Amino acid sequence: MGRLIKFVIYLVCLAGIAVIGYAYLGPWFGIDFSAPQSEIRLPVTLDAK
Repeated sequence: MGRLIKFVIYLVCLAGIAVIGYAYLGPWFGIDFSAPQSEIRLPVTLDAK
């Protein structure tokens, strides 16, 4: 049972390193992580008295 837990911990650590590496190296390989930006204008009616 201890070997299984140790294996899962190693697997989680490797997955974390892989995600961090993907986030840092993604833009070099043409992967864009930025959110699409567009201007939104909505009329606002204020009911102040």
